[in-house]
Amino acid sequence: MSDVEIRVLYQDDALLVCRKPTGVSSEEGGMGRLLAGQGLGTCYCVHRLDKGVGGLMVYARNARAAASLSAAIARGDFHKEYLAVVQGRPTGVQGMMEDLLYHDAQRNKSFVVKRQRRGVKEARLRYELLESIAFEGRELSLVRVELLTGRSHQIRVQFASRGMPLLGDARYGSSFRDCEIALYAAALRFAHPVGQRELSFNDNPPDSFPWGLFGLHNS
Repeated sequence: MSDVEIRVLYQDDALLVCRKPTGVSSEEGGMGRLLAGQGLGTCYCVHRLDKGVGGLMVYARNARAAASLSAAIARGDFHKEYLAVVQGRPTGVQGMMEDLLYHDAQRNKSFVVKRQRRGVKEARLRYELLESIAFEGRELSLVRVELLTGRSHQIRVQFASRGMPLLGDARYGSSFRDCEIALYAAALRFAHPVGQRELSFNDNPPDSFPWGLFGLHNS
C-alpha cells in the first residue's frame, strides 16, 4: 500500500480532509503512514472508517486540533453522511432506525440486542431512499444515511438486521461477494477547530460496481 496516493481535498495548519481508499486502516499504521509518506507530517486520527470502507475523513495536524475535533464528535457536533447500496428496499422514502447494539470485540462483529446490559449502546440513524433498481432478479437500493451515533459497524448491522445487508458485506449476510462493502463516507460538515467557521465537504464513490448501476455520476 506504500504506493497508494491519497487525494487531499483540503488542508491547513490544523487539519486536512482526504479520501480514504478501501482496504486501508484509517489509523496511524495505515492512513497515517501514507499521509506522512506524502510529506504531510504527523496526522492524528479523530474518527474512523472500517478498513473495507472508503470515503471522506478528517485528520488533525496537531494535538490541540485533535482534542477540539474529538470533543466536537463526542458532543454530536460533527455531521457525517454515507451512501450505501443494500439488498432489498427500505420501508418508506425516509425513515429512522433505532437499535441497541452490542459489539463483540473478540469476533469484531456487532449485534442488535433487545435489552440494555453492559457493553450495549444505543444506535440511531436516518436514511433516505435515493433509487431502487432490479439487478439479476433482485432489488437493490441506493440510500443516503445520516449517522446520529457512531457505533462499530453501525450502518452495516442496522440494515442487515432488517434483511437488507450491504452489497459485498459477507460478515453481515450479503449474497453479493464480488465487490467491496458498498458503503461510502460521502459528506462531512463540522466547525473548524480554530475560529469555528463551518467546513463542508462532499464526494461520490467511484463509478464501479455497484455504484455505477445508479445515477450518481450522471449529473
